[in-house]
Amino acid sequence: MDKKYMEYAVEMAEKLLAIDSPSGYTKDAQDWLSERFTELGYKNWRPVKGGVIADLGGEGDGLLLAAHCDTLGAMVHEIKGSGRLKITNVGGLVASNVETENVRVRTRGGKCYEGTIQLVNASSHVNKDARTAERSWDSVEVVLDENVKNADDVRALGIENGDFVCVEPRFRVSGDGYIKSRFLDDKLSASILLAYAKYLKDSGKKPNCHLYMFMTVYEEVGFGASSSIPEGVTDVISVDMGCVGEGLKCTERQVSICAKDSGGPYNYELTNRLIEAAKKEGADYAVDIYPFYGSDVEASLRAGFDIRHGLIGPGVYASHGYERSHKDAVYATLKTLKGLLED
Repeated sequence: MDKKYMEYAVEMAEKLLAIDSPSGYTKDAQDWLSERFTELGYKNWRPVKGGVIADLGGEGDGLLLAAHCDTLGAMVHEIKGSGRLKITNVGGLVASNVETENVRVRTRGGKCYEGTIQLVNASSHVNKDARTAERSWDSVEVVLDENVKNADDVRALGIENGDFVCVEPRFRVSGDGYIKSRFLDDKLSASILLAYAKYLKDSGKKPNCHLYMFMTVYEEVGFGASSSIPEGVTDVISVDMGCVGEGLKCTERQVSICAKDSGGPYNYELTNRLIEAAKKEGADYAVDIYPFYGSDVEASLRAGFDIRHGLIGPGVYASHGYERSHKDAVYATLKTLKGLLED
């Protein structure tokens, strides 16, 4: 596979990451993904719950690749008397990890306001406990970049409880090919699927099965691919982030193949097929066990779908934080998909 598809995936990731899409606020990301599939000439549709499913053709039993386009985020929990915002996390966002990050507050009336997550009484020259204070959703707040002095001033802007708070991703690619951003989980893999779809279209090749792609939503809160799997699909593979950390073999420059996570072992035969696919294409891969992880396809099994399930993805360090991967991992993931889906 030409490395131009790796570069295309990174280009798509930058664009998708620029679209705010915490779980529950994903329409803009879904619109963008649907437009990309349509441009490539693939029929696609929206399940009632949300997401985008594309039919890439092929014959035989159905295989579905799932990547999620929702991310971590927050919501306005309370407008304080000071005009600051108490927030509640959406998904696994950690208060200590987002302190000093810039955010966008999206109102239900369509307005957008900027602000920053700060420790309450954040100035070290004023608060002697600023360095040691516990960081929790009770001790951090959003400071709006607006001239507000009380709750009434904030509400006059149109901000109310339940509005979404979106953390800026801070995407960049370093000179050596490292990709850094929040929410590489899982917008990097969603972009890899777009790149593979483009490869199929450009090459005129047909997959060795009836292939679908499912860009899911609500994965970060536990029920991504719990519905809408097309009839005839027997294999579902979550293309999500591969874990990198102590006790694991994978690095940010490899594709990770997961044998087991907190939900139990993945299908033995399908996992073997993924390993053989990586070997066939010479993809740099690692097989690992993720201790604290759940995926789209486990939601499918819990929902009662009769499927084989697997999980792969580019190695990503510092998951649910300011994450890092590499172009090599993108390329290795693409090659593994090629090895799996071509005879």
